[in-house]
Amino acid sequence: MKLEGGCYCKQVRYVAEGEPMGRIQCHCRECMYITGGSPTEILSMPAAGFKIVKGETKGFTRTDIPNAVTREFCPNCGTHVLTRVPSMPNAVLIKVGSLDDQTVYGKPDIALFTREKLAFHHIPEGTRAFETTPGR
Repeated sequence: MKLEGGCYCKQVRYVAEGEPMGRIQCHCRECMYITGGSPTEILSMPAAGFKIVKGETKGFTRTDIPNAVTREFCPNCGTHVLTRVPSMPNAVLIKVGSLDDQTVYGKPDIALFTREKLAFHHIPEGTRAFETTPGR
């Protein structure tokens, strides 16, 4: 599968090739900061098949927590494009809103950090839900 996407102002473009490793909906407070209050929809793709083909992203990694993720966004318009997780070096977590064709996402396989879910957030029927992450 070959996916393409980018940011709102079109200064950053990417290509992601390979089979999706997971479809995730995250309700954690950090994701709500990024989205403005909603959960974030994430398509996990193989890092080896991901490439920025136009422009550059700017990364942000919190320094006050251990094993913090790096969130990458367009330095011009601020569109959050992807997240890199230290414990998942073989994957990139692409923000579904940055995909050219968002319909490839379908619906999430799992919902994470549902203990932080707000009353107006919706988890699709049949989606496995976890208070934090699986195994915690």
